[in-house]
Amino acid sequence: MTGLKAEGQLSGKVAMVTGGGRGIGRAVALAFAREGADLCVVARTQAQVESVAGEVRALGRRALAVTADVTDPAQVERMAARVKEAFGRVDVLVNNAGGGIERRTVLESDPDLWVKDVTVNLISAYLVTRALLPLMIETGGGRVINVGSGMGHQAGAGQSAYRVGKAGLWMLTRCLAEEVWSYGIDVNELIPGPVATPLTQGRMQAGGPPPFAPSERVKTPEEVAQLAVYLAAQPRGGPTAQSFSLARRPL
Repeated sequence: MTGLKAEGQLSGKVAMVTGGGRGIGRAVALAFAREGADLCVVARTQAQVESVAGEVRALGRRALAVTADVTDPAQVERMAARVKEAFGRVDVLVNNAGGGIERRTVLESDPDLWVKDVTVNLISAYLVTRALLPLMIETGGGRVINVGSGMGHQAGAGQSAYRVGKAGLWMLTRCLAEEVWSYGIDVNELIPGPVATPLTQGRMQAGGPPPFAPSERVKTPEEVAQLAVYLAAQPRGGPTAQSFSLARRPL
């Protein structure tokens, strides 16, 4: 039949993406919108989240732009209240906020930066997930996707704060999955591998190898978004407590 738009894999769903103002977060939000989801886009920079929300609306979906620091418990609680008021539900949560802050060795590191690094990569996901779980349970379940890193699965010299934060996120994924499966909530980790984003500009180019692994291929944010859509669209009873990776080397 012509003239009718086919329903997407996420039609009727509401998704929240943290760190959604650029890079992987933006690509995931737009991919979800193309698959029929309404979006709550969260980031610290108002201009970025408003821009992405506008792109979502241009695709015919509803969008809520929330400016919040997801490492601040009070701001996270206000964010959860806003999405509940606007949509009444959240079916898919993507904990994408994160980044490397303290790259030096433990001996050379700044303790405040080290703790901040762990907080943005781990504690933020804990706070956001905890704030939204009651709503997800109330409305019948959902999917939590934690954007991790291969560095959270491997030890190495330097960047210990990032490694520890992402390792903690991996374990949080597994523990949470054991706690919430009976509510119809599945929790998985998405490992992008090296990705060309504004944060890696100048060091990585999409399609080529990154400087640390010749067997790897640097992905685009849109490629990562395809895996996020796959995980978000899994039926109840699908995989949980698992890690899904786009990397091309052992983790």
